[in-house]
Amino acid sequence: MKLSFTKMHGLGNDFILIDCRNEEDKSWGKNLRDISRRLCHRRFGIGADQLLLLYNSDIADFRMRIFNADGSEVEMCGNGIRCLAKYIWDRDLSEKNTISVETSAGIITPEKSGDMVKVDMGEPILEGSLIPVKLPPHPPLSNGGQGGVIDFPLKILDKEFKITCVSMGNPHAVIVVDDVDGFDVKKYGPVIENYELFPNRINVEFVQVVDSGNIKMRVWERGAGETMACGTGASAVAVAANLKGLAGKKVKIILLGGELLIEWDNNNHVYMTGPAVEVFEGWISL
Repeated sequence: MKLSFTKMHGLGNDFILIDCRNEEDKSWGKNLRDISRRLCHRRFGIGADQLLLLYNSDIADFRMRIFNADGSEVEMCGNGIRCLAKYIWDRDLSEKNTISVETSAGIITPEKSGDMVKVDMGEPILEGSLIPVKLPPHPPLSNGGQGGVIDFPLKILDKEFKITCVSMGNPHAVIVVDDVDGFDVKKYGPVIENYELFPNRINVEFVQVVDSGNIKMRVWERGAGETMACGTGASAVAVAANLKGLAGKKVKIILLGGELLIEWDNNNHVYMTGPAVEVFEGWISL
Protein backbone atom coordinates (compact mmCIF):
# COMPACT_ATOMS: atom_id res chain seq x y z
CA MET A 1 0.00 0.00 0.00
CA LYS A 2 0.95 3.66 -0.37
CA LEU A 3 0.95 5.89 2.68
CA SER A 4 0.66 9.67 2.45
CA PHE A 5 2.78 11.85 4.71
CA THR A 6 3.86 15.44 5.33
CA LYS A 7 7.47 16.32 6.21
CA MET A 8 7.74 19.17 8.74
CA HIS A 9 10.27 20.69 11.11
CA GLY A 10 10.51 22.99 14.09
CA LEU A 11 13.94 24.66 14.15
CA GLY A 12 15.45 21.70 12.31
CA ASN A 13 13.93 19.10 14.65
CA ASP A 14 12.20 17.20 11.84
CA PHE A 15 9.11 15.05 11.67
CA ILE A 16 7.09 12.78 9.44
CA LEU A 17 3.43 13.59 10.08
CA ILE A 18 0.76 11.06 9.12
CA ASP A 19 -2.92 11.98 9.31
CA CYS A 20 -4.66 8.89 10.72
CA ARG A 21 -8.10 10.44 11.33
CA ASN A 22 -9.81 8.93 8.30
CA GLU A 23 -7.46 6.06 7.53
CA GLU A 24 -9.45 3.19 6.01
CA ASP A 25 -6.63 0.65 5.88
CA LYS A 26 -5.24 0.53 9.44
CA SER A 27 -3.18 -2.62 8.88
CA TRP A 28 0.00 -0.57 8.37
CA GLY A 29 -0.28 0.76 11.92
CA LYS A 30 -0.22 -2.60 13.71
CA ASN A 31 3.49 -2.29 14.42
CA LEU A 32 4.21 1.41 14.76
CA ARG A 33 7.63 0.82 16.30
CA ASP A 34 8.86 -0.87 13.13
CA ILE A 35 7.12 1.69 10.92
CA SER A 36 8.80 4.54 12.81
CA ARG A 37 12.24 2.98 12.53
CA ARG A 38 11.73 2.41 8.82
CA LEU A 39 10.28 5.79 7.89
CA CYS A 40 12.67 7.85 10.04
CA HIS A 41 15.79 6.16 8.69
CA ARG A 42 17.78 8.81 6.81
CA ARG A 43 19.26 6.39 4.28
CA PHE A 44 16.50 3.84 3.67
CA GLY A 45 13.38 5.86 4.56
CA ILE A 46 12.08 9.42 4.45
CA GLY A 47 14.33 10.59 7.28
CA ALA A 48 13.28 12.31 10.50
CA ASP A 49 13.90 12.56 14.22
CA GLN A 50 10.35 11.47 15.02
CA LEU A 51 7.07 10.22 13.60
CA LEU A 52 3.92 12.21 14.47
CA LEU A 53 0.49 10.59 14.18
CA LEU A 54 -2.69 12.70 14.12
CA TYR A 55 -5.92 11.10 15.37
CA ASN A 56 -9.42 12.11 16.39
CA SER A 57 -9.95 12.42 20.14
CA ASP A 58 -12.86 11.81 22.48
CA ILE A 59 -11.62 14.31 25.06
CA ALA A 60 -9.89 17.04 23.00
CA ASP A 61 -9.98 18.53 19.51
CA PHE A 62 -7.28 16.12 18.29
CA ARG A 63 -4.89 13.45 19.56
CA MET A 64 -1.17 13.07 18.87
CA ARG A 65 1.13 10.06 19.24
CA ILE A 66 4.90 10.39 18.89
CA PHE A 67 7.48 7.74 18.01
CA ASN A 68 11.24 8.27 18.01
CA ALA A 69 13.54 7.21 15.21
CA ASP A 70 14.48 4.13 17.25
CA GLY A 71 10.84 3.06 17.47
CA SER A 72 10.22 4.04 21.09
CA GLU A 73 7.03 5.96 21.89
CA VAL A 74 7.33 9.19 23.91
CA GLU A 75 4.89 11.27 25.90
CA MET A 76 5.25 14.73 24.42
CA CYS A 77 7.21 16.81 21.90
CA GLY A 78 7.16 20.61 21.93
CA ASN A 79 8.44 21.15 18.39
CA GLY A 80 6.21 18.32 17.18
CA ILE A 81 3.02 19.76 18.60
CA ARG A 82 3.74 23.12 16.95
CA CYS A 83 4.08 21.30 13.62
CA LEU A 84 0.90 19.33 14.27
CA ALA A 85 -0.97 22.57 14.99
CA LYS A 86 0.32 24.20 11.80
CA TYR A 87 -0.76 21.16 9.78
CA ILE A 88 -4.25 21.43 11.29
CA TRP A 89 -4.62 25.16 10.66
CA ASP A 90 -3.11 25.11 7.17
CA ARG A 91 -5.68 22.53 6.12
CA ASP A 92 -8.61 24.26 7.85
CA LEU A 93 -9.22 21.26 10.08
CA SER A 94 -10.15 23.67 12.88
CA GLU A 95 -11.37 27.27 12.91
CA LYS A 96 -10.17 27.78 16.48
CA ASN A 97 -7.15 29.98 17.19
CA THR A 98 -6.42 27.77 20.21
CA ILE A 99 -6.82 24.01 19.92
CA SER A 100 -6.61 21.20 22.45
CA VAL A 101 -4.45 18.17 21.68
CA GLU A 102 -4.57 14.95 23.66
CA THR A 103 -1.09 13.52 24.33
CA SER A 104 0.32 10.89 26.67
CA ALA A 105 1.46 13.82 28.83
CA GLY A 106 -2.07 15.25 29.05
CA ILE A 107 -4.00 17.81 27.03
CA ILE A 108 -1.75 20.47 25.49
CA THR A 109 -3.08 23.71 23.96
CA PRO A 110 -1.26 25.34 21.01
CA GLU A 111 -2.46 28.76 19.87
CA LYS A 112 -1.73 31.04 16.93
CA SER A 113 0.76 33.81 17.70
CA GLY A 114 1.32 35.78 14.51
CA ASP A 115 3.37 33.54 12.24
CA MET A 116 4.51 31.54 15.26
CA VAL A 117 2.81 28.94 17.44
CA LYS A 118 2.57 29.46 21.20
CA VAL A 119 2.06 26.35 23.31
CA ASP A 120 0.91 26.04 26.90
CA MET A 121 3.30 23.25 27.95
CA GLY A 122 1.62 22.82 31.33
CA GLU A 123 3.24 22.81 34.75
CA PRO A 124 6.76 21.48 35.24
CA ILE A 125 7.16 18.38 37.41
CA LEU A 126 10.04 18.82 39.83
CA GLU A 127 9.71 15.96 42.29
CA GLY A 128 12.29 13.30 41.56
CA SER A 129 9.99 10.31 42.02
CA LEU A 130 7.56 11.71 39.44
CA ILE A 131 10.11 12.69 36.75
CA PRO A 132 11.12 9.82 37.36
CA VAL A 133 14.59 9.71 38.90
CA LYS A 134 15.60 6.88 41.24
CA LEU A 135 17.10 8.92 44.05
CA PRO A 136 16.40 9.08 47.79
CA PRO A 137 14.19 11.97 49.01
CA HIS A 138 15.73 15.40 48.59
CA PRO A 139 15.16 18.64 50.51
CA PRO A 140 11.84 20.45 49.90
CA LEU A 141 11.61 22.74 46.89
CA SER A 142 11.07 26.46 47.34
CA ASN A 143 7.51 26.06 46.00
CA GLY A 144 6.68 23.53 48.70
CA GLY A 145 7.13 20.40 46.60
CA GLN A 146 9.19 17.50 47.88
CA GLY A 147 12.24 15.82 46.44
CA GLY A 148 13.59 18.27 43.87
CA VAL A 149 16.71 17.15 41.97
CA ILE A 150 18.83 20.29 41.72
CA ASP A 151 22.60 20.22 41.14
CA PHE A 152 22.84 16.53 41.99
CA PRO A 153 26.43 15.33 41.38
CA LEU A 154 26.67 12.60 38.74
CA LYS A 155 29.95 10.96 37.69
CA ILE A 156 29.89 10.03 34.00
CA LEU A 157 33.02 8.58 32.40
CA ASP A 158 35.81 11.07 33.16
CA LYS A 159 33.62 13.98 34.31
CA GLU A 160 31.37 14.86 37.22
CA PHE A 161 28.27 16.83 36.25
CA LYS A 162 25.68 18.62 38.35
CA ILE A 163 22.27 17.67 37.02
CA THR A 164 18.95 19.42 37.56
CA CYS A 165 15.96 17.31 36.56
CA VAL A 166 12.60 18.52 35.28
CA SER A 167 9.72 16.74 33.59
CA MET A 168 7.64 18.58 31.00
CA GLY A 169 5.53 15.47 30.44
CA ASN A 170 8.79 13.73 29.55
CA PRO A 171 11.99 13.59 31.63
CA HIS A 172 14.96 15.96 31.26
CA ALA A 173 18.37 16.35 32.89
CA VAL A 174 19.84 19.84 32.53
CA ILE A 175 23.60 20.31 32.80
CA VAL A 176 25.45 23.65 32.72
CA VAL A 177 28.79 23.62 30.86
CA ASP A 178 31.36 26.32 30.14
CA ASP A 179 31.45 25.96 26.34
CA VAL A 180 28.41 24.25 24.86
CA ASP A 181 29.60 24.67 21.27
CA GLY A 182 32.75 22.68 21.96
CA PHE A 183 31.16 20.13 24.27
CA ASP A 184 31.18 16.46 23.21
CA VAL A 185 27.42 15.83 23.32
CA LYS A 186 27.71 12.53 21.44
CA LYS A 187 30.17 11.14 24.01
CA TYR A 188 28.28 11.94 27.19
CA GLY A 189 24.67 12.20 26.00
CA PRO A 190 23.95 8.50 25.37
CA VAL A 191 25.63 7.42 28.62
CA ILE A 192 23.48 9.81 30.67
CA GLU A 193 20.35 8.91 28.67
CA ASN A 194 20.71 5.27 29.69
CA TYR A 195 22.10 5.78 33.20
CA GLU A 196 20.59 3.58 35.90
CA LEU A 197 19.07 6.52 37.81
CA PHE A 198 16.57 7.09 34.98
CA PRO A 199 14.11 4.18 34.68
CA ASN A 200 12.47 5.62 31.55
CA ARG A 201 15.76 6.91 30.13
CA ILE A 202 16.12 10.68 29.94
CA ASN A 203 16.64 13.60 27.57
CA VAL A 204 19.83 15.51 28.30
CA GLU A 205 20.29 19.26 27.80
CA PHE A 206 23.78 20.76 27.88
CA VAL A 207 23.53 24.52 28.33
CA GLN A 208 25.66 27.63 28.52
CA VAL A 209 24.18 30.67 30.24
CA VAL A 210 24.94 33.79 28.21
CA ASP A 211 23.04 36.08 30.57
CA SER A 212 19.80 36.02 32.57
CA GLY A 213 17.71 36.29 29.40
CA ASN A 214 19.66 34.13 26.94
CA ILE A 215 20.79 30.50 27.15
CA LYS A 216 22.56 28.40 24.52
CA MET A 217 21.50 24.76 24.45
CA ARG A 218 22.34 21.46 22.78
CA VAL A 219 20.22 18.39 23.36
CA TRP A 220 20.60 14.64 23.31
CA GLU A 221 17.10 13.17 22.92
CA ARG A 222 15.99 9.74 24.06
CA GLY A 223 15.77 7.46 21.08
CA ALA A 224 16.82 10.11 18.55
CA GLY A 225 20.34 11.25 19.47
CA GLU A 226 21.44 14.86 19.13
CA THR A 227 18.74 16.95 17.46
CA MET A 228 18.75 20.57 16.34
CA ALA A 229 16.02 21.59 18.78
CA CYS A 230 13.75 20.26 21.52
CA GLY A 231 10.73 22.19 22.76
CA THR A 232 10.15 20.27 25.99
CA GLY A 233 13.90 20.42 26.57
CA ALA A 234 14.00 24.19 26.10
CA SER A 235 11.10 24.48 28.55
CA ALA A 236 12.91 22.30 31.09
CA VAL A 237 16.08 24.38 30.67
CA ALA A 238 14.22 27.62 31.37
CA VAL A 239 12.71 26.14 34.53
CA ALA A 240 16.02 24.64 35.71
CA ALA A 241 17.93 27.89 35.07
CA ASN A 242 15.38 29.84 37.08
CA LEU A 243 15.48 27.35 39.96
CA LYS A 244 19.28 27.69 40.02
CA GLY A 245 19.09 31.50 39.98
CA LEU A 246 20.72 31.76 36.56
CA ALA A 247 17.81 33.20 34.58
CA GLY A 248 14.56 35.08 34.92
CA LYS A 249 11.08 33.75 34.23
CA LYS A 250 11.28 34.71 30.55
CA VAL A 251 14.26 33.52 28.55
CA LYS A 252 15.38 32.98 24.98
CA ILE A 253 16.78 29.52 24.33
CA ILE A 254 19.31 29.48 21.49
CA LEU A 255 19.47 26.07 19.78
CA LEU A 256 21.37 24.70 16.81
CA GLY A 257 18.26 25.20 14.64
CA GLY A 258 17.15 28.60 15.90
CA GLU A 259 15.51 30.23 18.91
CA LEU A 260 12.57 29.53 21.20
CA LEU A 261 11.00 31.97 23.64
CA ILE A 262 10.12 30.30 26.95
CA GLU A 263 8.15 31.91 29.78
CA TRP A 264 7.48 30.31 33.17
CA ASP A 265 4.38 32.26 34.13
CA ASN A 266 3.06 33.12 37.59
CA ASN A 267 0.33 30.48 37.13
CA ASN A 268 3.18 27.89 37.11
CA HIS A 269 2.55 27.04 33.44
CA VAL A 270 5.39 27.13 30.95
CA TYR A 271 4.71 28.78 27.57
CA MET A 272 6.80 28.08 24.50
CA THR A 273 6.69 30.21 21.33
CA GLY A 274 8.43 29.26 18.10
CA PRO A 275 8.06 28.48 14.40
CA ALA A 276 6.75 25.43 12.53
CA VAL A 277 7.52 24.73 8.88
CA GLU A 278 6.07 22.37 6.28
CA VAL A 279 8.79 21.04 3.97
CA PHE A 280 6.95 18.78 1.51
CA GLU A 281 4.21 16.19 1.06
CA GLY A 282 4.62 12.75 -0.45
CA TRP A 283 3.69 9.09 -0.67
CA ILE A 284 5.74 6.09 0.39
CA SER A 285 5.15 2.41 -0.37
CA LEU A 286 4.94 0.09 2.62
